[in-house]
Amino acid sequence: MSKNKMWTIFLSVILISVLAIAGCSNNEANTPSNNKNVAPNDEKKDTSEVVEPEERGDITVSVYDRGSVPPEEGTIDKNRWTDFLIENGPADVEFVVIPRWESREKYNVLFASGGAPDLVFEFDTTYRNSLITQKQLMPINDLIEEHSVEYKALLEQYPILRKLATRADGNMYEFGRLNGLGTNHLLWVREDWLENVGLPVPTTTEELYAVLDAFVNDDPDKNNKKDTLGMGVSFVGGNLLNQMFQDVNYKIQGDTIVRTWENSFAKSTFIKKLYTDKLIDQDFLTDNGGEKAKQDFITGKLGVYGVNGGDAFNIFEGLKTNVPTAKVIAIPLPASEFGQFGPVINNPAQGTAVINANAKDPVAVMKYVDFLVRESTMMTLNYGIEGEHYKINDKGCAVPIDVDKNKIEQNWNSDMRMLVSPALFGDCRHKKNEYDANNPLHKEFIDLIEQADAAYLNPATPLAELTHGEHMPVLPDDLKLIITNSQEQMTAFYQQALLGGSKYTVEQAEKDAKAFWEKAGGPKVDAWYAEWYKTSGQDAILAKDLYELKF
Repeated sequence: MSKNKMWTIFLSVILISVLAIAGCSNNEANTPSNNKNVAPNDEKKDTSEVVEPEERGDITVSVYDRGSVPPEEGTIDKNRWTDFLIENGPADVEFVVIPRWESREKYNVLFASGGAPDLVFEFDTTYRNSLITQKQLMPINDLIEEHSVEYKALLEQYPILRKLATRADGNMYEFGRLNGLGTNHLLWVREDWLENVGLPVPTTTEELYAVLDAFVNDDPDKNNKKDTLGMGVSFVGGNLLNQMFQDVNYKIQGDTIVRTWENSFAKSTFIKKLYTDKLIDQDFLTDNGGEKAKQDFITGKLGVYGVNGGDAFNIFEGLKTNVPTAKVIAIPLPASEFGQFGPVINNPAQGTAVINANAKDPVAVMKYVDFLVRESTMMTLNYGIEGEHYKINDKGCAVPIDVDKNKIEQNWNSDMRMLVSPALFGDCRHKKNEYDANNPLHKEFIDLIEQADAAYLNPATPLAELTHGEHMPVLPDDLKLIITNSQEQMTAFYQQALLGGSKYTVEQAEKDAKAFWEKAGGPKVDAWYAEWYKTSGQDAILAKDLYELKF
C-alpha cells in the first residue's frame, strides 16, 4: 500500500468521526433555543457531554537485546525510541528484555513463571506455533473485530495477513507485517576474473564447475601464483548449492510431496568433485559461520561467493578497499538437472507478534498494536525524526541526513520495527534508495542490488523449497522429534562421503541415510507431508504464491 493509500484509510476514519460530531452539533431542531415548548425565561441547560480522556493502558512488551545499543543511547529497554513509544502511544509500556539468540530459553522461563509479557515479539515461527499448541497464546479474531481500527484495515486490504495468522482451529493468533518481495541470499561472481579466464557467466552447474576450475588453475587475478579458490561453500554458499540442486528435504512432485533423496545425492556428488579437485577450501566443513569464506572474498582470493544481503555492502566495501579494480556481478543461480531456482528470499508477509493468553488488558495491547502500525509511527521507527535523521528527497523518499549520526541514534532500533511494513512505503522501501548514486562505490553497489532483484525476485526462477520456511506447516511434536533425532546423523553420512574418497562413496552415504531415516520413523513424516498437501495444500501459502503478492 502506498503512503497515499495509507493516509486515505486513516483520513477516512477521521472524516467519519468529524461528520458524526458535526451532524449532532448542527441539528438545530433539537437545541433548547429552537424548541417551542421551552418558555423564553426558562433557564437553558448545557446538554453537551463532557468527553473524558481515554484511560491509558498499562502493558508489558518484549524487545530483543542484541547488545547493539551505544552506551550513550541508554539500554534496549530505556532509550530515545522506547521513550517515543511511551510518550506518543496509548499505553504505559514496560519493556521486557529478551536476549536475541537465547529467546526460546528466556521465554520458556517467563511463561513457566507467569511473567511472560503481554505482547510477545518473536521471529521464530516454530516457537510461536509451539506456544499456540500449549495454549499460551490468545486468539485475536474478536479482539481485532471489536477494538481495532488500523490493523483491521490492513487485514481487509491485505488478506494474506489473515491467512498467515490463522491456524487449523480457525483462529488467528499472530500480528504480521508486509515486507514485500526482497532479496536475502545473493550469488556474487568476480566479473574481472571471468574476463581474465575468458569464460561467460555460468548458467548451469556444469558451466559453474568449469568456471571454478579456471578460477583455481588459470591465475584469474594475474599475480602469477596459484593462490585462489573457486567458490565458498560454507554457510550461505552451502545454502545456495542446496537451492541449485533443490536439496531442500521435500518438494512437490506431480500431485504429492516427496523427500528429495535424489537431489541430495546429486548435490553431494557435485560438492565431492569440487572438494576432490581442490576447487574449494579443504577445511570448509569447519567454517560453520562462513567467516573464513568471507575473508577469502574480501581479500581477493575467492571468485564465487554467497552473501547474506544484510551484510552485503560491508563485504563489497571491504573487497573494493583491498582490491580497488575488482568487478563484481550478482548472477542467477545456475540450473541443475532439476531445473533453475532462486535463492532464499526475505519473507514477503511475516508473522512477528502474539498476545499472551494471560495478558491483563488485551484491549490496551490491541490499541498499542494499532499505534505501531500507524503510518506516522512506522515512518519514525523506520527512518527516525524528519529533519533530524532523515529528509525527503526529490522522489518523495526518506533518505538519511547523516549516516554516521544514524548509526549512533537510529539504526539499532530494528527490533522495535517488527510490525513496521516496509512494503507500505512503495518504491521508497527499496534498499538502493539508501545509497548515493553520485558516489562511485555506492553506484556500483546499486547496480549489484538491481542485478540481484532482477535475478531472484522472478517467478520464472522460484524458490526451490515448498515455501518460505516461516509458512511451512506445523508438524506434530512426535514427528518433529523424529527430524531432530535424525538430521545430525544423516548430514554426517554425506559429510563423511566428501572426505572418504573411494572408501566411502556418496552412494553409500545415501544408502546409510535412507536406512537410518527408515529406522527412526521417517516414513511417518513423509506420509504426514503428503497427506497435508492433499488436504490443505490449496489453502497454504506456497512458493508460487509469494511471487503473486502485490503490495
